[in-house]
Amino acid sequence: MQATKIDIGALKAKKARGEKIAMLTAYDAAAAKLVDEAGADVILVGDSAANVVLGYRNTLPVTMDEMIVLTAAVVRGTSHAMVIGDMPFMSFNTSIPDAIRNAGRFVKDAGAEGVKLEGGAQVADTVRAFVRAGIATVGHLGLTPQTAGLIGGYRCQGRTAKAARVILDDALRLQDAGAFLIVLECVPDRLGALIAKRCSVPIIGIGAGSGCDGQVLVLHDMLGFGSNDVPKFVRRYGEVGKHVRDAVGRYCEEVRSGAFPAAEHSFSMPDAEWSELEG
Repeated sequence: MQATKIDIGALKAKKARGEKIAMLTAYDAAAAKLVDEAGADVILVGDSAANVVLGYRNTLPVTMDEMIVLTAAVVRGTSHAMVIGDMPFMSFNTSIPDAIRNAGRFVKDAGAEGVKLEGGAQVADTVRAFVRAGIATVGHLGLTPQTAGLIGGYRCQGRTAKAARVILDDALRLQDAGAFLIVLECVPDRLGALIAKRCSVPIIGIGAGSGCDGQVLVLHDMLGFGSNDVPKFVRRYGEVGKHVRDAVGRYCEEVRSGAFPAAEHSFSMPDAEWSELEG
């Protein structure tokens, strides 16, 4: 468990010292408490909640209201990690005033310490406006799931020198706009290391190699809770899904056989009271 609340200064200091930053997603208070107690530096309430919690086909349908409810729950379960709310599709794309209002809800209504939004140069002005409004902001480059259809689908980005240069330039633009941290998803490992070297803000990789300043994974993916179809860059640290299925299966069997509840799970009534009731 972290001794003190993680803030932007603490994350920058970790990068300066060469200490890796551990970031995970969470979507409810119970999971957030476990992730927080285990020592995560940052908890991202990702729009991946659309898939892993709400059952949508992709991240696009999740709404601001849904993300605010989930983020507030995570905040209530967290004591030490920094909590970042993920801005859903179309919550920051229409206009900067709309984007500021939506980002402000994550901070004011849900209690998050900052927000994340996808995109490079095209969102630099939005990032700048967020920071002017006092909203700490995280960028997201490489594979950007909200606009995957425009970049060739869910696959590694930046494999050519030209494409890699665009991602590097975008990272520098986001940094200059005031982003205090950048998530870099599904790019070649050497590009991840180069961007981490060139940027003064921490670079958090997800499928971007070990040269990044830290890593992030979706909690459900790394625990084996949910879909078995996970990206190449995910390492399974547990098989929670199997344990849940086994436990629920045993419960169902015992309910049907009458083995549960047993006497130790039941409440008694004094014989005299029972006799009065029967009589």
